[in-house]
Amino acid sequence: MVKLLGSILILAGGFWARWSIVSVCRRELDTLSELTACLSEMTEEIRQARTPLPELLDRLGRGRGTEVTAFFSHVAGVVRQGGDAALAWRQAAEELPLCDEDRDVLAEAGRQLGGDETSVCKGISLVTSHLTRSLEEQRRSRGEREKRVTALCFSAAALLVILLL
Repeated sequence: MVKLLGSILILAGGFWARWSIVSVCRRELDTLSELTACLSEMTEEIRQARTPLPELLDRLGRGRGTEVTAFFSHVAGVVRQGGDAALAWRQAAEELPLCDEDRDVLAEAGRQLGGDETSVCKGISLVTSHLTRSLEEQRRSRGEREKRVTALCFSAAALLVILLL
């Protein structure tokens, strides 16, 4: 009876581990998707409407996921208080659930915020194109990645159950 209960708990742990890893990957995918949409919108707003930065950042963060909303709200709050936009952008980017490369590219975009309209738009466009490529690659490999995670978690759980019995 104890072995059966232990086996069930181990298998449940395998299910939980798989769910946890897959949800982290999906969260990263959702964050990337929202960020690329926001940054594209930001470029257009800067070029056409010339909206002040704090107002623009607040507007971009509305109705988004919690990570993206927190990112834009943090930067907008610091800029509104007269702080350094580039530093706030970098700090907020470090908190996002992205891979290291995407996070670094996004963080570097903050340097462009203090420049003129052309340099800001160019910097944001470069970041948007990088994040779009990363998003497409992750979407393309998502199925394969989830299959590997599933196989790994369930194989490990099955091995532990076999060893337990």
